[in-house]
Amino acid sequence: MNAPREIPLVLIRASSLAELFDCPARWAAKHLDGLRMPRSAAAQLGTAVHAGTAVFDASRLPGGSPVSADDAAGALVDAIHKPEEEVDWDDTKPQDAERIALALHTRYCAEIAPHQQYVGVEVKCEKLELPELGIALTGTTDRVRRTPKGNGISDLKTGKSAVGADGKANTQGHATQLGVYELLAQHATGIDITAPAQIVGMNTGKTPAAQRVAAAEVPDARTALVGTEEQTGLLEHASRLIRSGMFFGNSRSYLCSEKYCPAHSTCRFKA
Repeated sequence: MNAPREIPLVLIRASSLAELFDCPARWAAKHLDGLRMPRSAAAQLGTAVHAGTAVFDASRLPGGSPVSADDAAGALVDAIHKPEEEVDWDDTKPQDAERIALALHTRYCAEIAPHQQYVGVEVKCEKLELPELGIALTGTTDRVRRTPKGNGISDLKTGKSAVGADGKANTQGHATQLGVYELLAQHATGIDITAPAQIVGMNTGKTPAAQRVAAAEVPDARTALVGTEEQTGLLEHASRLIRSGMFFGNSRSYLCSEKYCPAHSTCRFKA
């Protein structure tokens, strides 16, 4: 008798889980069919800030040799002017993106980093297998930090609404992704992640006053992800959706356009 055929696990990037629920058709086009689009100017600005701050923070890990914010900014400038992927700058000039990114980098290094005790920077987890769900998770956790409440993760977010006019970091809608990063960080490092997750918001405003940075905690990030005895978790919902193969489209999604979806021109679900 032949052994049952093993069904390969479907790999889900932590950063893509929200997109799976927003528009399964767009998620499948990108992550199953391999369709690609140029990166947006906003995304590349965020990548640049991540690059510079990662160099700065990594140099301050135990055993490291601290570098200045100015020296660490070299990685930021390279990310803007020597991107590894195609970037659609649209009506944004790379020089303007660099100016905003440098301002946020400087504020982060002066206002956020000194108050953090990082034990991991850009912690990559190649694969966390969940065979009972038929999926595997992958991704890179921005930071693992030590706090009085235990070890936790930090996720850096850039954007036009990352920090409100009240100076508070926007945490809405991020819990699911943070929950995945907690699972990945714990698996990759062997460190128990017990403290609340943290969002570090950096507002990509055009003026100095609008270039705000702030941090805020998100408790119980994994609860909705893994579920409870009474409520099915989002990972199980994701598994059911992927295994069903029913990748329906969401024409009401904010990202339903040729600018954001590589399958938009041929999508049968668009309005």
